[in-house]
Amino acid sequence: MKVLVTTLNAKYIHTSLALRYLKAFCEKDFDVEIAEYTIKDPVMNVVSDIYQKAPDVLGFSCYIWNIEETIHIIRMIKKIRPDILIVLGGPEVSYDTDYWMKRIPEVDFIVMGEGEETFHQLLTEISTTRKYHFVYGLAYRKEEEVVLMPGRPKLKLDDIPSPHRFKEDVPSLANRVVYFETSRGCPFSCQFCLSSIEVGVRYFDIERTKADILYLIDSGAKLIKFVDRTFNIKRDYAMEIFEFLIANHRGTVFQFEITADIMRPEVLDYLAEHAPPGIFRFEIGVQSTNDTTNELVQRRQNFAKLTRTVSKVKHSLKIDQHLDLIAGLPEEDYNSFRKTFNDVFALGPEELQLGFLKMLRGTGMRADADKYGYVYMDHAPYEILGNDILPFTDLIRIKRVEDVLEKYWNAHRMDHTVNYLIANEFESAFDFFQEFGDYWEARGWQKIGHQLEDLFTRLRDFLLHRGTRNYSIIEALMKLDYFLGHKYKPRKIWWDFSLEKSEQNAYLRLLAEEPGRVSGDFASLRISEKDLHKHTVVEVLPFALQAYLQSGEIDERSHELLVVHFPPDAGAPASFYTMPLQELAAR
Repeated sequence: MKVLVTTLNAKYIHTSLALRYLKAFCEKDFDVEIAEYTIKDPVMNVVSDIYQKAPDVLGFSCYIWNIEETIHIIRMIKKIRPDILIVLGGPEVSYDTDYWMKRIPEVDFIVMGEGEETFHQLLTEISTTRKYHFVYGLAYRKEEEVVLMPGRPKLKLDDIPSPHRFKEDVPSLANRVVYFETSRGCPFSCQFCLSSIEVGVRYFDIERTKADILYLIDSGAKLIKFVDRTFNIKRDYAMEIFEFLIANHRGTVFQFEITADIMRPEVLDYLAEHAPPGIFRFEIGVQSTNDTTNELVQRRQNFAKLTRTVSKVKHSLKIDQHLDLIAGLPEEDYNSFRKTFNDVFALGPEELQLGFLKMLRGTGMRADADKYGYVYMDHAPYEILGNDILPFTDLIRIKRVEDVLEKYWNAHRMDHTVNYLIANEFESAFDFFQEFGDYWEARGWQKIGHQLEDLFTRLRDFLLHRGTRNYSIIEALMKLDYFLGHKYKPRKIWWDFSLEKSEQNAYLRLLAEEPGRVSGDFASLRISEKDLHKHTVVEVLPFALQAYLQSGEIDERSHELLVVHFPPDAGAPASFYTMPLQELAAR
């Protein structure tokens, strides 16, 4: 009996940990093959590949991001291979399972909840007596009836073989995200999250965990994402893993989901002192700073302690932080969400993800939807379309904020410009993204693509349209950000140079003949005039750049010449220098 387990990942770089657990648990008794596709792959290509693999049993791992595409594939497969047995599993079909069995008659079985042991027992029954009523955690068909078996006790995690030791995975480890768990379960009860349904937290043996991580590092993994719902809930376990990774990282990057308000000060101090810059990333779910909202969704959160943690991590300059928000939670209207956004943006996260409430099957939030007047999508991803205090008109306005936030903050294309605008030209961060998002949509830009230059010209158009003050300063910061976004001298400039061509040439000649006028570091580069023309850009800034970079303050009393050198060596960062404009006249 040939068994194929498969899924549609959101992106090619993602990998399915669930499939690897199933294969690891079952392969001692069954021929199990893994096949991964993406939601962007043409259905015919996926079906053709599965057909050629000729499985007897075909299992799909189902999530909100792939269920609808998966259904199309199932229906096509069953038409050309009606004899194939199709099994579904995963969080999307583990709840309202009777609904899924009736909606997709092509499906023969659904594994509900933790799947390793149930799937193994199902395969055993398929290959022997076919007495499916012995398989706990299974939904199956008995003639026209759908039978839902009771759930089974939780596995001892160390009874599951490692999912990280398959030789066929090694060649692609460096180019894909490796998902890793040290525990299962969550101690919290947030009613919008499926993790709230499982009571308690179970841990894998820490020595096994270390051995698997070391194997992945040695095999070339570059990014390992821990999927534990709250990695730091058990302080000693988390601390031991942090210490182990610091000692053995070898350049691999590790991402964790942490609960910031329970992070112990001694752990933060240790990380600030010992963590190498850039190897850790923290994902922190803030969701809302509205106390009433948090209470209604049973989310315990101390925002003052969370702020302390985020600020301390940020000041260490060691760890990037990704903070999450959810728009549309109970009793959070447009103005309340604006405050939540500004509260969290003020913490200065490297990335701020703005999501929208989804009514996931099995959650308390979905059960209480009528209480708050929620309207939401019938099919995955079940995103809300409004409620009693947040109508659809407000939701689509917030979506414009999300769009511009992704392009102008999370992508880090204009950090200097955006920070200045928020601090000096707009009432708040939210108001900047909202006003710009409204302007963006009014121009129809959401319907067309963009190059890097377009992001600058569209921001310029917006700022000029609204009559923004201090535009000369803002444009200079935009130029600085534009140069920072290039590894090579840009071929295209979206503004008119402040200097005439003859003035640019005169400055480049001066830089070649008397580089010490810029700095000793610049002089040490020994760049010829010819190479300066090839690899250097000069432009006027209406403020003192070095003072700004050190203090963040704009001093308009002196104008400077910005000298940007792009080394010909591939990948080397650009170097930025300044020189008083009077130098040319003095010469």
